[in-house]
Amino acid sequence: MIDLSDIDTLIFDCDGTLLNTPPIYALAWTKGFQETGKQMPREWFMARAGMSDHVLMDAFEGDFKVHIPSRARAIEAMRREFFTNIADLKEIATVAQIARSNHGTRQLAVASGGARPIVEACLKATHLFDLFDRIVTIEDVAHPKPAPDLFLKAAQLLNTAPTRCFVFEDTQSGLDAAHAAGMRCIDVAQIIPPA
Repeated sequence: MIDLSDIDTLIFDCDGTLLNTPPIYALAWTKGFQETGKQMPREWFMARAGMSDHVLMDAFEGDFKVHIPSRARAIEAMRREFFTNIADLKEIATVAQIARSNHGTRQLAVASGGARPIVEACLKATHLFDLFDRIVTIEDVAHPKPAPDLFLKAAQLLNTAPTRCFVFEDTQSGLDAAHAAGMRCIDVAQIIPPA
């Protein structure tokens, strides 16, 4: 069991932590990368789920030796496809229940490397949006995870010392970011029951 006795604020990553977005993003980025002429392997994306858009595009160009003709068009195509499939989105029940059970007793934040329009739409589509006091996204900070910026920004907005924050994450870069922020954290794989 997680000891939260001295914790004031819970901070949740969104993609792969609160919500099972990676399968929907995998479909969406297949469309986003179409202009390169290179088919994106699903398993390639799943190993990089949770990366911010530009970090992911850098990785795609580097790994497949291609050039994305227009990053703006790639993101637009990806988002269009993502929103087409948003009704299929499911929460990760174990983690969402932690947020629900702490709503009203602790401050809650989302700190996601995703883009605000997608993060907010996903939280609204799954009826989780109103649980959170603050939502911090990649637009709010200078550096993506593994830099600590997202988590530190959430703590700052909620006027909480990093040592009194606890982070829920699903990626190594997110866990590294939480450690760099001076926050305790858990890999949600440790608390989600096997399927």
